[in-house]
Amino acid sequence: MKVIATNIGEAVEIEWRGKKELTGIYKYPVDQPIFLGKTDVEKDQVIDRKYHGGEEKACYLYSMNHYSFWQQRYPESDWELGFFGENLTVEGIDESSIRIGDIYQLGEAVVQVTQPRQPCYKLGIRAGNQQIVSDFWDSPFPGVYVRVLQEGAVKTGDEMVLVESASENMTLAEVFALFTQEHTNVEKLRRAVAIPEMAASCRKDLTKRLKFAEGEL
Repeated sequence: MKVIATNIGEAVEIEWRGKKELTGIYKYPVDQPIFLGKTDVEKDQVIDRKYHGGEEKACYLYSMNHYSFWQQRYPESDWELGFFGENLTVEGIDESSIRIGDIYQLGEAVVQVTQPRQPCYKLGIRAGNQQIVSDFWDSPFPGVYVRVLQEGAVKTGDEMVLVESASENMTLAEVFALFTQEHTNVEKLRRAVAIPEMAASCRKDLTKRLKFAEGEL
């Protein structure tokens, strides 16, 4: 896997349901390395810290390979790299093989996979079509959130190399499916919430789904 683009965003004002707010989803390629810190990508704007940033979601990665899938469905959107709000556009990411807890060398940094992306209306605003949010949920391409175990710079051309596999854990695609087509699969939900490397916010959401599936809610 190879880094194709490093992306940084400024705060942008948007309007949603009659109210104005700021978002950091508008990220664009930059011609220099980006620095992955423990809680943020340096110089990047993270607005909604309930869902982005922090130690367990310090950086978001998305696969260059998935762009053609979305371009065919939404040809009218502006498909510059960074479209999904990712700080790193990486060639070769496959969510069906990357597992929660996997550790990668990424440039000077070392990162650990923590959860798939859970999309919201802001992706629809950037695309100019809210249907993309539902389609994103239904796709097998959620992208990768990571925690930063070792801070460091990442530049275009750097390789993303697996250094420690969490082979006993579920893949990103398996976990992501628990929010949609597998949302009643109690066995898989139990397995997912028990993964120690999972981001706490994602575990909380999956725990709610588990309780519902078990008839507790």
